[in-house]
Amino acid sequence: MQKYQTLKQYFGYEAFREGQEELIDHILSGKDTLGIMPTGAGKSICYQVPALLFSGITLIVSPLISLMNDQVRALKEAGVAAAYLNSSLTVNQFYKALDLAKRGAYKIIYVAPERLLTDAFLSFATQVDISMVTVDEAHCISQWGQDFRPSYLKIVEFIEQLPERPVVSAFTATATKAVKEDIVAMLQMKQPLVLVTGFDRKNLYYEVRHPKNKLDSLFSYLEEHEGESGIIYCATRKKVEEVCTALLANGYAATKYHAGLTESERSRNQEDFLYDVTPVMVATNAFGMGIDKSNVRFVVHYNMPKNLESYYQEAGRAGRDGEDAECILLYHGQDVVINQMLINQSMKQSELDYATVLKVKEQDEKRLKKMAYYCLTKDCLREYVLQYFGERSEHYCGNCGNCIKEYEEVDVSETVRILLSCIKESGSRYGMTTIIDVVRGAESKRVERGGLKYNSFYGALKKETAGQLRAILNMLILDNYLVSTEGSYPVLQMARLGELFLQDLDGYITMKLAKEEYEPKANYVQPEKPSKRSSKGTKQAAVKDRKRSSASAKRKTSGTVLDEREQAMFEQLRKLRLQLARKQGVPPYIIFSDKTLKDMCVKQPTTSAELLKVSGVGEVKLEKYGEEFLQEIRSSHHLG
Repeated sequence: MQKYQTLKQYFGYEAFREGQEELIDHILSGKDTLGIMPTGAGKSICYQVPALLFSGITLIVSPLISLMNDQVRALKEAGVAAAYLNSSLTVNQFYKALDLAKRGAYKIIYVAPERLLTDAFLSFATQVDISMVTVDEAHCISQWGQDFRPSYLKIVEFIEQLPERPVVSAFTATATKAVKEDIVAMLQMKQPLVLVTGFDRKNLYYEVRHPKNKLDSLFSYLEEHEGESGIIYCATRKKVEEVCTALLANGYAATKYHAGLTESERSRNQEDFLYDVTPVMVATNAFGMGIDKSNVRFVVHYNMPKNLESYYQEAGRAGRDGEDAECILLYHGQDVVINQMLINQSMKQSELDYATVLKVKEQDEKRLKKMAYYCLTKDCLREYVLQYFGERSEHYCGNCGNCIKEYEEVDVSETVRILLSCIKESGSRYGMTTIIDVVRGAESKRVERGGLKYNSFYGALKKETAGQLRAILNMLILDNYLVSTEGSYPVLQMARLGELFLQDLDGYITMKLAKEEYEPKANYVQPEKPSKRSSKGTKQAAVKDRKRSSASAKRKTSGTVLDEREQAMFEQLRKLRLQLARKQGVPPYIIFSDKTLKDMCVKQPTTSAELLKVSGVGEVKLEKYGEEFLQEIRSSHHLG
C-alpha cells in the first residue's frame, strides 16, 4: 500500500500538507527525523502513515494519558488497529494488550515513557519487530523546554536495549533553537532531517486586551461567541474555581480542570468538554496537551502564561480544523507577579541540582519578560511570536488586534521627561503604580509613607490617565530607557538610554497610542445568586449589535466562508454528527471535523463517489457514516 492510498483510505485526504510528505519520505527511507510543526498542522499524520507502511510495530512515546486515549480513539474510528499502554489500564488489561501486540494485533502502540524500562514492557519489546520509535511532544526531553519531563530521559536507554535500532522520529510544535539542538542530542539522533515547516497559524486571530475588569471583559466576549466551544486558561486553581463558578451562575455550560480535582472529576469534565456537553472549559495549563478537539473556536487566557512557548501551544488548541479561531489574552500587570511567584515555587520543588536550578530559573525569568513584552507591544503580534521562534515575517499580518487597531503617533517627550525625572529623584526605589500616583498627585498611603508629596514632580501629570502613563512606562521598559527589576515587587530603575535622554534637552520620543476604545460592561450576576440568562435581555441585544464589529471586518480570513444556505446545511450536519457521536460513544469531532462538514456544504455530494472526494472522508468512515450524511445533504438540498 502506498502513502497516498494510506492517506486517503484511513484519513480521508487526497494530498499532504506542507512538510508532511518530506518528513514521511525521510522516515520511510529508514532515517531519523525531527519535525517541528505548528499545532493543527498534521504532525500525527507524519508518523502514523509510515507506521501503517512499515512491516513492524511503531511505538509512540507520549506524555499524557488523555493524549494517548484521544489519538487511539481517533485511529480506531478511522479503521486503524492501535492501542495504548499507560497507568489507566488495570494489570490484566495491560498484560492482555501486550499479548495481543505480540500476536500482531496492533500496528501502532502509544506508551507512557515511565513504562519503557519496566521488565514486562522490555521483555515484550525485545521479542517483536519494532520498526520505529516516535517521540511525541519531543520538547519534553529538554530541560530548557517549557514542559521538561525527566521520564523522557529513559527513551534512549530503552532504544539501546532493543536487538536492532529502529528509526527514531520526534515531533513538537514548540522549539527554540536551543531546544531543537537539545532534542537531537538527547535522543542521539543519527544525521536526522530537521524540518521546521513554520510556526504561523494563519487561521488564528491574536489579540491582547487590557481590561479594567477581566470578568466583565470575559462575559462580554462570551456573549459574542455564544454556542461556540472554547478554552479559558487561568494561572491558578483558585482562579479556575472563581471563573467557572461565575460562568455557571450565569447559565453557561462550563466545566473545569486542574490538578486539585480528583482523577475521576478531571476525566469526567474532560469527556464533557470533548463531547460538547459543556462546550466551555476553564482550566490551568494542566489541561490540553494532545487534546485534538478540532472545533475549539476560541482560547482565552484569563491570565498571562509564563512564557511564549506555553502561550503558543495553548493558544494553538484553537482552530485545529483550519477554520478561523481567536486567541485572546486578558493582561494585567499583576500577571507578571503571579508568574514570578509560580517560577519561584517550581524551583523550590525541583529535583535538579542547585546550579542547574539557578540556570533554569534565570532562563524562565528571561522568557517571562519576553511574554510580558508580547502583551505590551503595539507592533504586529503574529510577527512578535514568529520572530521569537526564529522565523521572519511581514510587519503587518492583518489578523491580529494590533494590526487592525487604529493608532496615532503621539509626541510624548515632555511626559517621558517628567516620568524619568520623578523616578530618578525618588532614588529608583518604587514600582510603576507608585510613580504614576506621584505624577498624578494621588493621596495614597504609599505616597504619604514615602514622603513623595515633596517630590518635585508630584502632580505634574494630573491631566493624564493612569492607563496612558502605564502604557508610556511600559514602552520605556521595552525600549530600554528603564529597567523593571525581577521579583515579587519590581521597581523601576534608570537605564543608560534614560540617562542620556534626560541630558539631551532636544530629545524627542513618539509612541503609538490606541484611539479611545469602548470598554464593555457586562452586567453579569454574582456567583452567589445563580440565574439563567434571558435570551431577550437588553444586554444580549446590545452585544449582538456589536458582534462582528467594523474592526473585525478588517481581519483576513483563512477558513471556509459559507453563504446563508450553506450555513443552514452546516448546522443540520452538525446535529446529525452529534446524534451519531452519542450513539457511537465518541466525541463529535472524531466522526468528522467542522472543516469536513463545511467542505460537504460547499461540494454538496449526492453519491458515495462524490462524498469520498470531500476532505477528511476516508473509505472506513464512508462505509460507516456515508449514507446518513448523504441523506441529510439531499434533504437539505431539497428543502433549499
